[in-house]
Amino acid sequence: MFSWCSIPECASHPWHTLPIVRSRTTASGSLVGLANTDGHGKREPAYQAESWGVTYRRPVPVNPGGEYHRAMIRSIVFALLLCVVCLPAAEHPEAEISNGLVTAKIYLPDFEKGYYRGTRFDWSGVIHSLTYKGHEYFGEWQQSDDPHLHDRITGPVESFSLNASAQNFSKLPAGGTFLRIGVGVCEKPDKENFQWQHTYRVVDPGKWTVRRGENWIEFVQDVSDSISGHGYSYTKRMTLTPGRPELVIDHVLSNTGKKAIETSVYNHNFFVIDGQPTGPDFVVRFPFDLTADRDLKGYGEVRGPELAYNKVIPDGEHIITLFTGYGDTADDNQFAIENRKVKAGVRMKTDKPLSKLQFWSPHTTLCPEPFIDLKVAPGQADRWAARYEFYTLD
Repeated sequence: MFSWCSIPECASHPWHTLPIVRSRTTASGSLVGLANTDGHGKREPAYQAESWGVTYRRPVPVNPGGEYHRAMIRSIVFALLLCVVCLPAAEHPEAEISNGLVTAKIYLPDFEKGYYRGTRFDWSGVIHSLTYKGHEYFGEWQQSDDPHLHDRITGPVESFSLNASAQNFSKLPAGGTFLRIGVGVCEKPDKENFQWQHTYRVVDPGKWTVRRGENWIEFVQDVSDSISGHGYSYTKRMTLTPGRPELVIDHVLSNTGKKAIETSVYNHNFFVIDGQPTGPDFVVRFPFDLTADRDLKGYGEVRGPELAYNKVIPDGEHIITLFTGYGDTADDNQFAIENRKVKAGVRMKTDKPLSKLQFWSPHTTLCPEPFIDLKVAPGQADRWAARYEFYTLD
């Protein structure tokens, strides 16, 4: 069963136990009934204040305006402020799946309460914890409480390119609409060029359907933009393979619109293995000899098919590069990351050929980013899958 967010009623505070009015429900601030307030049977009008679904009621004298009235108002304001202080940080809809070996905790897509509501990444399948043999593989890699920040997200999350050739973003007028797969229909502001770090206004998140079993969860998003003529049905199914320390992410993208979908998609892979800093304890391996297109600033170096770290990348610094050397088959679309200190590793393999391979790494996370290309005609569909194998170093 999904664990939805809830807010406790702060019932432990003494002021919460003051007399409750027998009344009907009305808007905040109305006179809603009568309360026995003086202990002698005299009834007076009562004031109702509502906050976050919790209703607090206080007696108000019949003749307001005196010191008693002002004292009551002050006590009400203090009580509401006290409740705000005691409320926990906002929770987000989530689900948990397990095969007995691996357990994953996943944030669910939600337009109003979701952990991630930016427009850069797909909203589905956001893993904020995955554990195997006591090791943690994903989690928070930066400090932010902003659900609309473009990269405030965790886990193996995907981002689809704009489909620019089909949508002609630069020619859209201000207020025109365009699609972000895994997000929905977005609105273009005044700026002419698309900015991948910008969070656009989502005018229609489409329809999300979520189903799950003990070891699997499936997300389906249906989106249609009648103005642009684009539409799609996107399915992502995450399965923890029975009896194996493996996560399989299957995808199907169906074109339900009138125009072609031409896009690339990459998985950002925000690995946070046991909270270890990016440095010499890590090694990243590929099945081909690497060539980096940028300087790695002395923090790392290429050694044949491996990326090795010479020193810890400090806070505020990062390395980024495009790697080449891969071939045109899916056999090269794989990598392994190991941490020799905590003795934990992971392998990822995708069943489509690489179109680009980027690597980004700050102090807190390692991110091999494999890209694949998709071209889906109206009425057609395409599929791909990624496999993650988790292991320990013995």
